[in-house]
Amino acid sequence: MKNSIIMRIGLVCPASLPATQFGGILFLALDLARETAKLSHDVVIYTTDLDFANNATTFNKKLPREESIEDFTIKRSHTWLRYSLFFINPGIYFQLLKDSPDIIHTIGIRSFQSFIAALVSKQKKIPLVIADQGGLTTHPELKSGSLLKKFFIKLQSPFIKFIINQSTKIIAANEYEKKIFTEFTSASKIEIIKNGINLDILKNKTKNFKKKYDLNTPYILFIGRFSYIKGIDILLKAIKILKDDNKLQNIKFVIMGVDFGYQRQMYKMINKFDLENHILIIKNPSREDVLGGYAESEFLVLPSRWELSPLTPLEGFAFKKSVISTNIHGIPSTIKNDYHGILVESENFEQLAKCILELLSDKEKLTSFGLAGHKMIVDECNSVKMAGNTLKIYEKILSKH
Repeated sequence: MKNSIIMRIGLVCPASLPATQFGGILFLALDLARETAKLSHDVVIYTTDLDFANNATTFNKKLPREESIEDFTIKRSHTWLRYSLFFINPGIYFQLLKDSPDIIHTIGIRSFQSFIAALVSKQKKIPLVIADQGGLTTHPELKSGSLLKKFFIKLQSPFIKFIINQSTKIIAANEYEKKIFTEFTSASKIEIIKNGINLDILKNKTKNFKKKYDLNTPYILFIGRFSYIKGIDILLKAIKILKDDNKLQNIKFVIMGVDFGYQRQMYKMINKFDLENHILIIKNPSREDVLGGYAESEFLVLPSRWELSPLTPLEGFAFKKSVISTNIHGIPSTIKNDYHGILVESENFEQLAKCILELLSDKEKLTSFGLAGHKMIVDECNSVKMAGNTLKIYEKILSKH
């Protein structure tokens, strides 16, 4: 893409490197920074000092306040207070105010960082682009939890409205998310840009993943947070059916992720169902191991109860791996049933078990699904395409500003 103007871009996100286990929006911000900086734009990610040393609550004052990575910069400020994944780092306000970028793009609206981005945007009259990726009103955890959590979510409402009203443009990942935003604002304010992943991940994987973890059989892969929302219990019930039917002689399941409140229950279920010999749990995996896990797997199983625009299937597709997931919320916008993979009914562990056997026994279908997914990544859902489409929005906004 040829640049008509060089921009100073401020990307705002609750977490960045080295906290790769934070997931989704962290990688979207990194890939946007990487690709836009390659085109000579001056790009800074403003974030917290989340370190993620085995948990989501480690904030490390020893991390550099400012760090150059490739062609972009990360500016961190210390988190003084947190509630769940809401991190309060007041220093971000002064960093943004001082730097005064040409445009601010914040990802993850239910965050202190997005509120500060909107505040600085208003004070300095800087155009604001917002993206959420978190299911603004549809995430199941918004309707569950303690009274304190429900009160906190209610308390966020006026701040969310302020952020949306202050925004110049809203980026939605798909029609499902666009519909959510139309509850708050006009559809004309919303642009759809598909999430994309960086194809360089193919070069950065752990080699000989099976050898490292002493895996002597093919394996099916689950990657995600250890949380109820991700449907780990549904997967374990499906595995139990396969075990009881004596269908697991030559296959293993690898479950990789970070504990987000469900690890203890997961282990209890594994013990209860006598699945220890059929499952390998890898906690707090390195990014290289995650990529190595994709590369050597048969296919992915992701029986989530909710997703908006999941990146994990896209990363699997980059490695030409098919996926079994569920047919709810934003998942069908990412995975086309019986083309990229198989979508089952949410909660239906019996159907999930049948579909696992189906893909294991039909190598032609497995290969076809993986190739179709890979083509989608190459043609549409890659970081270069995502960044190019985002830059067009920035340029259009600044040409009128």
